[in-house]
Amino acid sequence: MGRVFGLGVSMAAQWRSCRSWSSWSSWRSWRSWRSWSVPGASGHLPRAATLAPAGDVRGARVSSEFQDHLGRAGTREKVWVPVRRVHNTTRPKPFTRTHSDAKLKDPFSLAQKDLIHLYEDIKKELLVSTAELRALCEYYFDGKGKALRPMIVVLMARACNIHSHRTADLLPAQRSIAMISEMIHTASLVHDDVIDGADTRRGKTTINEVWGERKAILAGDFILSAASMALARIGNTAVVSVLTQVIEDLVRGEFMQLGSKDSENERFRHYLEKTFKKTASLIANSCKAVSILVNSDPQVHEIAYQYGRNVGIAFQLVDDVLDFTVCANQLGKPSGADLKLGLATGPVLFACQKFPELHAMIMRRFCSEGDVDRAWRFVLESDGVEKTNYLAQRYCREAIRQISQLRPSTERDALIRLTELVLTRNNAYSGLRYIDRMNFRARNHFCCVKSHRAV
Repeated sequence: MGRVFGLGVSMAAQWRSCRSWSSWSSWRSWRSWRSWSVPGASGHLPRAATLAPAGDVRGARVSSEFQDHLGRAGTREKVWVPVRRVHNTTRPKPFTRTHSDAKLKDPFSLAQKDLIHLYEDIKKELLVSTAELRALCEYYFDGKGKALRPMIVVLMARACNIHSHRTADLLPAQRSIAMISEMIHTASLVHDDVIDGADTRRGKTTINEVWGERKAILAGDFILSAASMALARIGNTAVVSVLTQVIEDLVRGEFMQLGSKDSENERFRHYLEKTFKKTASLIANSCKAVSILVNSDPQVHEIAYQYGRNVGIAFQLVDDVLDFTVCANQLGKPSGADLKLGLATGPVLFACQKFPELHAMIMRRFCSEGDVDRAWRFVLESDGVEKTNYLAQRYCREAIRQISQLRPSTERDALIRLTELVLTRNNAYSGLRYIDRMNFRARNHFCCVKSHRAV
């Protein structure tokens, strides 16, 4: 049914043994990352993404229970597992030359033309006669969101167009998918705020606080219905199938967030699968959808999908780090919110390696008095933030590897550049609200942002 992106039982065991940053560094110095496909799976992957043969994990062990969990429903799943590097001289080389010898292109300014009227077009889709319902539905479409998802979709669409020997200009259906991705995302935020009882979102009071939970739920439902109608008008059954999977993943991811797992291995697997379903699935499937419209090659579809998946997971990992390192004013929502909701994110799970007492807190969802403060302190006193950042860097590297297989273009280079911006959000977080007041010109300073982390 859904895709699982666990890091493997063997890898989780290695993490558990890493009690210091030095041991973690020494462990990863002789390990490399490689994709492994579940036996009996179907589908296609890019030739450049060589997979270990079925049953061959090059020294890394994955339990039969884990294989059964990943292989259910007969779908292909990809799992990161640590393996020794194996040189493959037959692997075709992807395109690696950048389109320009100068800096990688700024994705924000490059997407400006296609996104400048994004929110106005969304409001047209939400046209209703009831003034109150219209006010609810338009509340978050005020130009103050990051609009990261439609920007990625626009750049991926143009990159795929060029790769398919077309002009870079968007097809109307591709632009509709960018708009739909933002509508689905916003509807999920409205519903999330009701479930979490949140009182702030994007620096303003939430819909459920202003109008109440019942009306907030109805507003989220209406936005989803408007997105579904826009999707149906595209008239491509493959695209409809891909994007409806997103809605299923969002619901399943929310259910997963309500639960937890007993063992450390299962907990990490659960966390990453939930991260994919709640965050990365929308980006991955939207990227795949725009590629389907211009190219019939399943390998191109998979490249687009894998780029979106890896960037999406990295984005959420960094977001989980920012919950511990950035103040509420910069986030636009309360910092430390995940702990207060009883959620154990990447930094907490890594911190468990140094502070085993966190396990009991995770199982009771930080509900006892003092749990949130103690957990916060343990995270900051451990290397949980650093390890989560490193994991995000790994996913960004894989995203770059995937997108580099497309034909060189300015848009492809901008998608590569975007991975750097995902990792440096805590340097200039507010700059990501690039579409604020529909004015991109004030955001050009992002061209000069350089990552301060070793990638």
